[in-house]
Amino acid sequence: MERVFIKEKKIKSLLSKHEFFDLLIQKKTRNVSIDDLEINSLKKKKLKIKDEINKLKNN
Repeated sequence: MERVFIKEKKIKSLLSKHEFFDLLIQKKTRNVSIDDLEINSLKKKKLKIKDEINKLKNN
């Protein structure tokens, strides 16, 4: 039972991080001076978090 709680807590934490990166990417892409490397790096981090979420949900 405790294991399920820990897993759900981890998923919530990852969802929060995913949302943070999503908002950060949106903010950065609105800037006039867009740094493509930085945007791509953020997108990769966001995708990695999404993969972790899916992995946890499927276990």
